[in-house]
Amino acid sequence: MNHNAIYALYPQVVSVDDTAGAFDKDGNQVEFDRALVDAWVDPNQYKYDRAREYPSFADQFDILFHGGYDGWKALVQSVKDKYPKPGN
Repeated sequence: MNHNAIYALYPQVVSVDDTAGAFDKDGNQVEFDRALVDAWVDPNQYKYDRAREYPSFADQFDILFHGGYDGWKALVQSVKDKYPKPGN
């Protein structure tokens, strides 16, 4: 169950349980459209993908030392190109 999608699409939801469902602040179950939730695309997914793909800071400093700014910039740009911001 995509918790982020449920929270984004149903702002009254304050908790989600994979087996029990979604609930509002008063503990009432909130019905949701499973197809809509499954179709939702996280607008921040590119951020998570980029963060996972970038080398560690230590490796980036090593790239800067050995490859200079242009080498580091090329590495960063390749990740940005692989995971573009939505709408770009």
